[in-house]
Amino acid sequence: MTPTSRSLIRDIIALRPVPRRGFWLGNPHSDTWPLYHRYFGTRTEEELRLKLGDDFRWLTPQYMETTYRHPAGKKLFDARQYKVFHGQPGPLAGAETEADVEAFDWPDPDYLDFGEGLAALRGAGPFYRASGFWAPFFHDVMDLFGMEEYFVKMHTNPAVVHAVTSRVCGFYLEANRRFFAAAGDLADGYFFGNDFGTQCDLLISPRHFEEFILPWFRKFTDQARAHGWQVILHSCGSIGRVIPHLIAAGVNCLHPLQARAAGMEAERLARDFQGKVAFLGGIDTQQLLVQGSPAEVRAEVRRLKDVFGPWWIVSPSHEALLPNVPPENVAAMAEAAHAD
Repeated sequence: MTPTSRSLIRDIIALRPVPRRGFWLGNPHSDTWPLYHRYFGTRTEEELRLKLGDDFRWLTPQYMETTYRHPAGKKLFDARQYKVFHGQPGPLAGAETEADVEAFDWPDPDYLDFGEGLAALRGAGPFYRASGFWAPFFHDVMDLFGMEEYFVKMHTNPAVVHAVTSRVCGFYLEANRRFFAAAGDLADGYFFGNDFGTQCDLLISPRHFEEFILPWFRKFTDQARAHGWQVILHSCGSIGRVIPHLIAAGVNCLHPLQARAAGMEAERLARDFQGKVAFLGGIDTQQLLVQGSPAEVRAEVRRLKDVFGPWWIVSPSHEALLPNVPPENVAAMAEAAHAD
């Protein structure tokens, strides 16, 4: 019997025998969808995914309009509420004590409403459902301090960094606790994301990663696995130095495998981690999908099938496909993903 997309992706992530690789289009940028609809003759996101044979649905409640109903209209950890540009110091840049941290206007989980998220899961069809709060706590803390202040305070005032991280992560853990209980077996995997790497290396040292990131990271993975959900981690960049820690912490699947980042070559990932974790992504969005021909895209998918083996879900190396990725290359990627 041919497996459903839902059971196929479950088996890939569980490292069980599978009849084929999976495929996920990713989550194209809002400016990209109209271009793809014109090319493929589709009108809706779901119609296009069906046309391409997409096996995977990412349905996080975090970015749904009605999930957080703050009476003043505030959004969850949205940097645009208190910053104009990315490098600007955040509202907690001057925080020096835990009292300073506690005085901040933190989100309240009692304003959460999961109706829209649960409805999306119920209507997802026979496809793998990745859900839960995206919980980009590394970036949220970075925005609250400002990147420079965040990294400096790891050295000069670690206590205040721990205090802010505790408030951010505490909110997400409570949000997930409530959501996992409400969703039950409607979802299959907890998909969450923090970009720990640059093109060349980690953003912070492995020592600071172990102190400020990994303890909370384990709490998120433990929580999801306790509910029977698989764990899929998104992290762009060069993260090879901490992948063993991520696997030990309970990650079942790595995404997006930034193909041109240092140390993230498919051959190296397969050599070091094949059979320990599943792979999702890896089709280069920096050069290949932008500048390559459909024939080159198909050839790369075939090559990576041989490199990664059976426990790989074909997908771009960055899920937010930009308008510079030609639709014919997307069609070639999907076609090669489903070919024998």
